[in-house]
Amino acid sequence: MFKKFTISDKLLFIAALSSLIYSEFLFFKGLKQEAIFIGIWVPSILAFGIYLKLINKK
Repeated sequence: MFKKFTISDKLLFIAALSSLIYSEFLFFKGLKQEAIFIGIWVPSILAFGIYLKLINKK
């Protein structure tokens, strides 16, 4: 499955995953506002990756 990923795909996936993990870390540490703020980045990063894929197909 990961053979089809390009370098940019992997970097965006790592960025989204690390943002999710960091958000959960902040949430369980008690910093709920900061965790929600960081957690909102995850769908934005993934949407940006989808956008880049769509642009490169044309």
